[in-house]
Amino acid sequence: MTTVLPDREAVLVRRPGARELHPADAHRRRRALELSLAVAVPLLLVLLWQLAASRAWLDDRVYPAPSTILADGWDRAAAGELWPDVWATLRRVLAGYAVGTATGYLLGLLMGSLPLVRAALEPLLDALYVVPKLALLPVFLNMFGLGEGPQVALVAATVFFFVWISTMSAVIAVPAGHRDAGRVFGASPWQMFRHVLLPASLPAVLVGARIAAGVAVLVIVASEQIAASDGLGHLIFDSRALFQNDVMFVGIVCVAVLGVLFSELVRIAGRLLTPWAPRDRGRGRS
Repeated sequence: MTTVLPDREAVLVRRPGARELHPADAHRRRRALELSLAVAVPLLLVLLWQLAASRAWLDDRVYPAPSTILADGWDRAAAGELWPDVWATLRRVLAGYAVGTATGYLLGLLMGSLPLVRAALEPLLDALYVVPKLALLPVFLNMFGLGEGPQVALVAATVFFFVWISTMSAVIAVPAGHRDAGRVFGASPWQMFRHVLLPASLPAVLVGARIAAGVAVLVIVASEQIAASDGLGHLIFDSRALFQNDVMFVGIVCVAVLGVLFSELVRIAGRLLTPWAPRDRGRGRS
């Protein structure tokens, strides 16, 4: 609240509001509001979809009601028909993500630290980065044949570029004063990495890793629609070809849930690894 005192010279007096006087309560109210909106908006859309299907505003043969999708998904899960496809997609994503993250981080760290290595490799990697990754699927099929190899390689190649770019940029952006301080104290190369480069660059690296987590799910689903005999992507494509739209939407929902969970796990891991970094999306602070 601001009060203007009657005087020859105007004096503004600002009194603290409820947010300043009770920050913990204000934070809880803000978090409750955020959670309510996060739940209410998707729930409202689902209810509108259910209403449109029940009133025949939508053709339920093409757009089944959410209740139909939920019932079909429950039946398939209870019968054990859904889990093999979920597991097939999950193991490909995890394997490809691990390989792509490790190689992208190591090369990004090397190129960010050594300008000559960066000058030698960056033009080539930039050219490969702009190639659509699905266009590499035939190449991986020729290299690894049918099976898990091409799927894992495609995810790894996709994740690699996101992690490589974020790591290299983060290492380059480490302030020169940090490096100079390490040299003044006689830090060895390992100590320079452990105490200077790693803590300064890791928050930005983890942002790239989180983006890569979502993209990895997108790529594996597209790949499974083209060259796989199982997985959620194959389930979606095959059920659409057989005009089983309820099964198709079950697969789409599973992909959405898998992508959200995977991305959130990476975000939580990032918060645990970098407690000094600002929290993203305003979570934890108002």
